[in-house]
Amino acid sequence: MREQLREKIAGEITLSSDAGKTIRKWREEFGISQQDLARHLEISPSVISDYESGRRKSPGIAMIRRMVDGLIDMDEASGCNVLKRYDLGEKHDCIISINEFRTSITAQEFIELTEASPLNRNVPQDRNIHGYTVIDSIKAITSLSSFDYLKIYGWSSERALIFTGVKFGRSPMIAIRAHPLKPGIVAYHRPEHVDELAIKLATLENIPLIKIDLPVAEIVDRLRKLI
Repeated sequence: MREQLREKIAGEITLSSDAGKTIRKWREEFGISQQDLARHLEISPSVISDYESGRRKSPGIAMIRRMVDGLIDMDEASGCNVLKRYDLGEKHDCIISINEFRTSITAQEFIELTEASPLNRNVPQDRNIHGYTVIDSIKAITSLSSFDYLKIYGWSSERALIFTGVKFGRSPMIAIRAHPLKPGIVAYHRPEHVDELAIKLATLENIPLIKIDLPVAEIVDRLRKLI
């Protein structure tokens, strides 16, 4: 799993049109500060800051490898929390589509891309979204175990969870409320009527809750253009 994750992160940074933004995405996913990563790599924190902000041109492959290895080494030293989360095995059959973006987009950009309608407008929409998962909510409710639940988060928890087959939206938000991992945004596909409790729970978790009326195939097609 270490090598799989190492190659994925390094490849994503190398191929990204904004390497600095992608470096920051992964550093934040590992929960490691610029200062701690710099200390581990024995470089100045300003070097990492300059790469992430674009003040310094994209790092070469050798520096990318050092950063990626540093993130994974630090995760292993603290108990492999990230490595364990991403060792997910095969995709669960409740997952209709799952992918990661080349570079993150904001929740607001996600809303605009999917022509969605916000349900709790008082929640900030500037969170970074690193990927998406489209979920059959009926299958998820009836067959998703606590361990399988991790699979809907793919390679990053800061993602859009898009639930299809939603009537009132109460069950998905109760499940999200109860679990320590939180998505960056939650979307309901053509819900019959969104329960006020779902909106309240999303607001308490500071998660943008939206509804999307586009056909599922169209949603997936638009999102796949970002991978």
